[in-house]
Amino acid sequence: MLKVTFECPDDILQTLSETPEQFAEQSRMLIAVKLFELGRLSLGQASRFAGMERVVFLDALKSYQVSPVNLTPEELAKDISSVRNL
Repeated sequence: MLKVTFECPDDILQTLSETPEQFAEQSRMLIAVKLFELGRLSLGQASRFAGMERVVFLDALKSYQVSPVNLTPEELAKDISSVRNL
């Protein structure tokens, strides 16, 4: 497994009132959410990246104001049309 390391100035951690461990966990979650939002990772991949179960990750998306439905308007219209034709 790849391990990624980056530097964070101490004053940032003080401003955020977080330990290095809390900051690392939060950063990992933010990256997972953003990659999911951009469509770069699936729900399953993003939840694994964040280190949590899919249901928990889905629930966490609410707090970041990210929709769990990652469809373009065209894809959504196509899906709705398909359901109507059933």
